[in-house]
Amino acid sequence: MTIRLDRRHFLMGSSALIAAGAAGLRPAFAQGNNLRLIFWGGQDRADRTYKVADLYAEGGGAQIDGEFLAWNDYWTKLATQVAGGNAPNIIQMDYRYIVEYATRGAIRPLDQFVGGPLQLGDFDQDQLEGGKVGGQLFGISLGANSVAVLVNETAFEEVGVAPPNRDSTYDDYMAMGEAFNSANIRGGIKAISDGSYTEPMLDNWLRQQGLSLYTADGQLGFGEEEMVEWFRMWQGLREAGVCVSAEDQALDTGAMESTMVIMGKSATMPSNSNQLVAYQSLSQDSLTITNYPRIEPGAGGGHYRKPSMFFSVGGDEANAQAAAEFISFFVNDPDAAQVLGVERGIPCSAAVREGLAPTLDEKSQIALNFVANLGDLLGPLPPPPPPKAGEIDASVLRVIGQEVAFGARSPEDGGKAFVTEATALLTGA
Repeated sequence: MTIRLDRRHFLMGSSALIAAGAAGLRPAFAQGNNLRLIFWGGQDRADRTYKVADLYAEGGGAQIDGEFLAWNDYWTKLATQVAGGNAPNIIQMDYRYIVEYATRGAIRPLDQFVGGPLQLGDFDQDQLEGGKVGGQLFGISLGANSVAVLVNETAFEEVGVAPPNRDSTYDDYMAMGEAFNSANIRGGIKAISDGSYTEPMLDNWLRQQGLSLYTADGQLGFGEEEMVEWFRMWQGLREAGVCVSAEDQALDTGAMESTMVIMGKSATMPSNSNQLVAYQSLSQDSLTITNYPRIEPGAGGGHYRKPSMFFSVGGDEANAQAAAEFISFFVNDPDAAQVLGVERGIPCSAAVREGLAPTLDEKSQIALNFVANLGDLLGPLPPPPPPKAGEIDASVLRVIGQEVAFGARSPEDGGKAFVTEATALLTGA
């Protein structure tokens, strides 16, 4: 079941969440004995999720009523439901939002269920820690992943140049882009999509310089100089025709089907390791993944193993234990693991991972091996983003990034404006 909302500004969803926090958790509308699940993703993820829900119900568990949306629509819908006292029982949660939802009382701590309804005995410790806020467990990681570049291998073969690899730099992408422009295949497909307002790509670029998107105390970990440099770099790629035009990039609404690689606008784009399987299901070309570009030869440390997403518990307290039982089944059951594969990331249970690995198809093996072999690219997991991080991503970085891309702002003005507006949100000024 897919439910979509009209396009709304992120701030509407944020305001709804604030209202929910003021009132605390409120009972969900009556759903009998069924549990409600909400998640973001494409059709492939939905098919896998609903099949696992069916397995659970067939084994005597609760019936799961699910809905899924594209990323851009998801957070507004979720915040509106929470504010209206209609929070789903099981909520797919992201690392950048978990602090905000936990601190506002919109999701429940799960510690009381661990060792009972919720079995996590052989879970990776770093994945457990990633789901904690203030020392309490608010999210169960559904898989470990890392940011990655999605690569259309077939397009690179048509151009006659090697696709990017783990040593490729931003300068190398400039050279690849020039080769694509000269070949002029597929109506002028570009080498890379516009990543200038993609938060994980900015974060990775900063981490390679020893900086961070946010500090442990919830402030910006960089300044105006870096933000201006970031926008200038992408302006150079845009002006050289290496990355897609602002007009083409604006076609990406957040749904996988509207992304630049799937639409045939670019041969690479920022993605996540766990998304390779789903993207391959949408393309007849051969796709693979590699790491984000290095800022210079030998630079590393920008990547980290993060919880790809969590399941958190919302809704009424009476169904909290039942929700925890379903989550435990989702992350531990061997048959569920066979259905889910690595579409949401590498399983966090050692036993599940060991049983699943030999059965994976080629693309799933690529995703698993990528996360397991980051080498010098790997750095430490950053602290959870501050409560305003989601708002900064959606209503500051994306808006200003688009304004720079369309020429409404210069990189200098955009960099200054971003730091000013983000700082104001973080400090409450």
